[in-house]
Amino acid sequence: MCGIVAYVGHREAYPLVIKGLQRLEYRGYDSSGVALLNGHGLNVYKKKGKVSDLKAELADKELTAKIGMGHTRWATHGEPNDINAHPHYSDDGKLAIIHNGIIENYATIKQKLQQKGHVFKSQTDSEVLIHFIEDVRKETGKSLEEAVRLALQEVVGAYAIVIMTEENPTQLIAARKGSPLVIGIGINEFFFASDATPIIEYTKDVVYLDDYEIAVVRDNELNILSLDNVQKTPYIHKLELELEAIEKGGYEHFMLKEIFEQPRSICDSMRGRVRAEDGHLQLGGLRNHMDKLAAAGRVVIIGCGTSWHAGLVAEYIFEELARINVEVEYASEFRYRNPVIRENDIVIAISQSGETADTLAAIELAKSKSATIFGVCNVVGSSIPRATHAGAYTHAGPEIGVASTKAFTAQVTVLTLMAIEAAKRKGTISEDLYRQLLIELENIPEKVKKVLESAAKIKEIASIFTYSRNFIYLGRGLNFPVALEGALKLKEISYIHAEGYPAAEMKHGPIALIDEDMPVVFLATKDSSYEKIVSNIQEVKARKGRVIAIVTEGDTLIKDMVDFVIEIPRTHDILVPLLSVIPLQLLSYYVAVMRGRNVDQPRNLAKSVTVE
Repeated sequence: MCGIVAYVGHREAYPLVIKGLQRLEYRGYDSSGVALLNGHGLNVYKKKGKVSDLKAELADKELTAKIGMGHTRWATHGEPNDINAHPHYSDDGKLAIIHNGIIENYATIKQKLQQKGHVFKSQTDSEVLIHFIEDVRKETGKSLEEAVRLALQEVVGAYAIVIMTEENPTQLIAARKGSPLVIGIGINEFFFASDATPIIEYTKDVVYLDDYEIAVVRDNELNILSLDNVQKTPYIHKLELELEAIEKGGYEHFMLKEIFEQPRSICDSMRGRVRAEDGHLQLGGLRNHMDKLAAAGRVVIIGCGTSWHAGLVAEYIFEELARINVEVEYASEFRYRNPVIRENDIVIAISQSGETADTLAAIELAKSKSATIFGVCNVVGSSIPRATHAGAYTHAGPEIGVASTKAFTAQVTVLTLMAIEAAKRKGTISEDLYRQLLIELENIPEKVKKVLESAAKIKEIASIFTYSRNFIYLGRGLNFPVALEGALKLKEISYIHAEGYPAAEMKHGPIALIDEDMPVVFLATKDSSYEKIVSNIQEVKARKGRVIAIVTEGDTLIKDMVDFVIEIPRTHDILVPLLSVIPLQLLSYYVAVMRGRNVDQPRNLAKSVTVE
């Protein structure tokens, strides 16, 4: 959940580190800090608040150094303040650490160290870890990298760490288990970061550190070894990421940019996979596994947050087209019970970042029961694609805004492709329907563009409901998960209480909340349940509820009975979520902006949930 960045080389470290922290700030932003090693020693500077507060605090300081590291924090142990911010010193002040993760047995280690006379300044588990490494080094007389290796063998939990020592201005030591860490390789320089965004400006050559690996940079050389002290040969990947993709490009916020990128990101998620004119659909990463998917007796989809909602959409599509039994599970719950998983089950794990801790743990549980695991992820080189048997990248491009938008539509697109191909192989859809769906899919990006043309109207509607205290979102069938997603977006960035329900469930409790102060958002597109949703709207209006309806273009019936309508183009029923979610994203965005919220960095949230 935190962001870490480090550098050693010929450049000035501080400007590079601080810029890297700003690019990683979506991972946590309650405090930040840097460590720099120069002729004045190993110096740590920390500040509660955003990276900009740290930068202002250091504006007049002498910060020259060729080696440095930084951290932007999402608090787990200890409240957000200057003391608990990273980096943390060892007891003797000669080592410093930055850490993303949680050390579960830190309390036991801390107690033992206190008995030896160690004094702790913070409440964090991370400070305990660097004290422990220092203690192991003193007790064993081993080198620093060997002390790190030995200490980590005793640690329970997750970590991505970087360590500096005042004894060597060319040395950085990093290690990873359960939290991401990327190493950038330049000419006589090295970069470490939680993801590639701080690195891409300087090099496209990267190494993705694996779990239980330690990386040591010293005197312009990189060595990687395992916790078992086995030397590893680093595999260098070429980044495909472009610098422009991680900048706002003239938009006020990353979230708005990412909403408007969806015509392109949906197209990119199908690029090279769909040719409707030829009746061609192929998912390269699943090519050798599609028959197994088609023959599966059951598919279990796991995810968290928005990815879980994408899984719910996929449940409807798989069952409708491929006639495969589908269950959708919160990854965070799946792993803490004893689920019934069989060898012929397919488990599909969905994650934008590919680093979601609960989803990774759920994958390991399913693998232990001999299930076949597919991954649907956005970030190339992340942990989930490496932990699964096969999968498909969504190719949505970097998503910086904490509230997910284009990742959702890309996930739904890829899952839809999987369902269509499985249905064709299984023979549960006709050739005509197969080709029709491919044609409709290719038309979706243009139809999303048309929905985005309603942004000004949606902004006007948002202005009317800016200070509402509650919202209800209602939908049926495939639009029920979209209702959940719309409610989540509003909660995440505007801090308004919002709930999504199946429209038919309204009479089983939520209708008691309806009055003239309650905005109700209906997903009321023309499908098989249209007449039912019309009846639900009338029930809300009879109780003076204020209704915003997402309707199919040209619908005049609903227009005459509700307060506000937002039209979306007609498409095949199973593809409607790709269009109906767009107005909900814009509505939540504009409400949040009008309430003065920081939509890219909402309170208490972080983009990548890498702790359990």
